[in-house]
Amino acid sequence: MNNYHLDKAAKEQEHGTIRQILGNNKYNPSYIDNKSDKQTERHGTPDPKDNKDSHIWAKFTYVGNETKFITKLFKNLPIKITFTTSNCIGRLLSQKPSHNSNSALDNSGIYRLTCPDCQMKYVGQTGCSFRTRFEEHCRDFKHNNAKSKFATHLLENQHSIGKISDIMGILHITKKGRTMDTIERYHIYKETKNGTQINDKNTEKPNRIYETIIQGEADRMPLRNRPNTGQT
Repeated sequence: MNNYHLDKAAKEQEHGTIRQILGNNKYNPSYIDNKSDKQTERHGTPDPKDNKDSHIWAKFTYVGNETKFITKLFKNLPIKITFTTSNCIGRLLSQKPSHNSNSALDNSGIYRLTCPDCQMKYVGQTGCSFRTRFEEHCRDFKHNNAKSKFATHLLENQHSIGKISDIMGILHITKKGRTMDTIERYHIYKETKNGTQINDKNTEKPNRIYETIIQGEADRMPLRNRPNTGQT
């Protein structure tokens, strides 16, 4: 902001915009003030009025032309508009798991199977229903078929297989496609990081985007629910 030749009014507007963006994304808005203070030390003392934000800000979830029409009504009012979206990658990948109701099990998407004996986990995707996919894993277990990595884990370790309501978790309901592939890789990555996945230890490489999302989830999680990593 300080690197551009802006007049006082433009700089004030830019400053307020940045503060609002920081606040919307759960950062401390005073961060920009601290940065401005450091700039002041090099460029001189600004007019105190430059730090005054006399506008009221309103946040709208952008859904298209309807949002544009509504926000135009505020054009002549001392209200500044900022937009947000519910379709961000963090929210998409870290959707809360669904309950295994009968209706939910009839959908397709990403699921997780937990070994009832050792709590190791298998993450998979299915274009058919979750119920059908679970039956396929059970059939592979019964007939000693190596097609299912989950069944292979159970057989090699002489572990038991549980009921669908006990060992299958629905992570994300979606249809076949790139979105499903990405969400599956994200959850495999999480289990790999936790040391609990039985998919394939060599499938997931370091991913900064996944790491950022996982860290964000951990920061929002209550301390009593956070996994014990052995660090203090």
